[in-house]
Amino acid sequence: MIPGLVGKSEMVVKGEDLVSQLGSIDVDVLSTPRLIQLLEGASVNAIQNFIPSDQLSLGTQVRIKHLSPTPLGMKVTAHAILKEVDKNRLFFLVDAYDEKEKVAEGEHERLLVPKELFLQKVERKKVR
Repeated sequence: MIPGLVGKSEMVVKGEDLVSQLGSIDVDVLSTPRLIQLLEGASVNAIQNFIPSDQLSLGTQVRIKHLSPTPLGMKVTAHAILKEVDKNRLFFLVDAYDEKEKVAEGEHERLLVPKELFLQKVERKKVR
C-alpha cells in the first residue's frame, strides 16, 4: 500500500439514511452512522485495487466530526486519502461535502488481515 492513494464515495440521502429512522430525533437529515458508512466506503475505494486476494480490509476505528446536517434528497460526496501505512494498519484522512458545504471531517483506520484466519474466527464464534 502506498500513502497518497485516494478514494471517493457518493450518495443521495434517502429515507433509510435519515436520523429519524433511528428513533432518536424526528428530523429528516442524514444520520451519523450512515455518514460513517459513506466515509468507510471512500476509504475502501482508495485501496480496493491494491488488496491481495487472500486479505481483507476491516474498519477498526473511526473518529469524525459531523459538522452540518444534510437534508433528504441532497447528494453527499465522501473523500479518503491514505495518510500512513504501518505494517498492516492503514490510516486515512476523510471528509465529506453535501451540495452546500463540508459536512464531516476526521480519521479512519483499517486493518489488513488474512481472509482465511478471519473467516475461521467468525465460524468459531458462531459455534460458541
